[in-house]
Amino acid sequence: MKQFLITLLALFTFSLWAKEKPNLILIFIDDMGYGDIGPYGSKLNRTPSLDRMAREGRKLTSFYAAPVCSASRAQLLTGCYAPRVSVPGVFFPAGRNGLNPKEHT
Repeated sequence: MKQFLITLLALFTFSLWAKEKPNLILIFIDDMGYGDIGPYGSKLNRTPSLDRMAREGRKLTSFYAAPVCSASRAQLLTGCYAPRVSVPGVFFPAGRNGLNPKEHT
């Protein structure tokens, strides 16, 4: 995850001097399997806009997701694996757990 974020930072830094600025779209979806959308092979779910974006842009195929949304979101915010920031599972609205306020995001 850290390597991915460093790569994004490097691309952003190099784009500062580019004549034409690149567009970066991060799609973050809960409860989705690898093959649930057209660009990754789904024949069941029609996703024409995502299909077009994948054809015209760059499609990443190496990624990691936690089995629950709270852990995946913590990883996205911090750049660290969920166990490293003590996010073992789901955060519930009435719960007292959450991301440590001292954690860098």
